[in-house]
Amino acid sequence: MVESSAARLDSVFHALSDPTRRAILRNLTTGERTITEIAKPHRMTLAAVSKHLKVLESAELVARERRGSFHIVRLHAQSLKPAEEWIAFYSRFWNERLDNLEKFLTDPPDKGELP
Repeated sequence: MVESSAARLDSVFHALSDPTRRAILRNLTTGERTITEIAKPHRMTLAAVSKHLKVLESAELVARERRGSFHIVRLHAQSLKPAEEWIAFYSRFWNERLDNLEKFLTDPPDKGELP
């Protein structure tokens, strides 16, 4: 189970590592799109967009379905949850350390204590 969770988190971060894929996800937050609609603002071929979508699909961040002659892509934002939890853990970790540093720097130690 741990390896599966780690592999899933790795695939999400890999998918998010590319600015084009992040832009595609942001675009999908307002609703589903065809591959042509996804490609338009990026000025890239449909084949290039399809490669990006395969990475997003393997991370389960998007789902693609065929409707007639169109491929419709939809966001699966809930798949970002493992990445959000990982980031939240380290956010709490660093906030606690920075709070301790601030306290150390602003509160003078008692006269009998060593710093």
